Amino acid sequence: MSSLSLAVRDSSTMLRRNLLHARRYPSLTLNLLLTPVMLLLLFVYVFGDVMSAGLRGGRADRSEYIAYLVPGLLLMTIGSTTIGTAVSVSNDMSEGIIARFRTMAIHRGSVITGHVVGSVLQSLISVVLVGAVAVAIGFRSTDATALEWIAALGLLTLFSLALTWIAVGMGLVSPNAEAASNNALPLIFLPLISSTFVPVDAMPGWFQPVAEYQPFTPAIETLRGLLLGSEIGHNGWLAVAWCLGLAVLGHFWSKAVFHRDPK
Repeated sequence: MSSLSLAVRDSSTMLRRNLLHARRYPSLTLNLLLTPVMLLLLFVYVFGDVMSAGLRGGRADRSEYIAYLVPGLLLMTIGSTTIGTAVSVSNDMSEGIIARFRTMAIHRGSVITGHVVGSVLQSLISVVLVGAVAVAIGFRSTDATALEWIAALGLLTLFSLALTWIAVGMGLVSPNAEAASNNALPLIFLPLISSTFVPVDAMPGWFQPVAEYQPFTPAIETLRGLLLGSEIGHNGWLAVAWCLGLAVLGHFWSKAVFHRDPK
């Protein structure tokens, strides 16, 4: 069997392993999924009128604020889901199964590949579930074309891949699951200080650079433009650049840590 065939076979096996773990122990994924859903309901039904009035100069329009809010929460859902990946990877490293895999005749990188592909699939499923809740409470994307929907799906997949590689690296360097969960908290915290809830130019001047120069804001603005059929501007290439940069960084970081000889 060729090296490529071996890698594909073993990666498929590891993917099935991770999907089985997610199915048998769904509590972690569901708990992480609950955060964006609760924020969606909170900001729509509790703060919706006030937030929309502030953005529209005093005229409240909750439906318009839903349209503004949902793209950011979809990306926040990806960040929340990948925390589970960091915890899962850390568990594998600390419980000894990786040491056993190292003694077996399997492709060494297949363990990480299984985690990455499994996490991306779970992230996209979580996005669909949160999107279904958003549609149920009034979100509509009637102005987006079919091409923009495809581009939005591509952006979500690419963003999920980038954050997953970073989460895998965090899990590999964490001594236990609790530390992995804490290390991955920026994946939830960064969307809170981005343009998810209000535009960047509505923030205090000293805080605007914090919100603007981070990966979530250009990705949110790009996804918002794609789903609502509005202008994207320079945010499109910035979002892709952030995704590619984080994916490459996370990939090489994870590979370097994983292939390091255990002490």
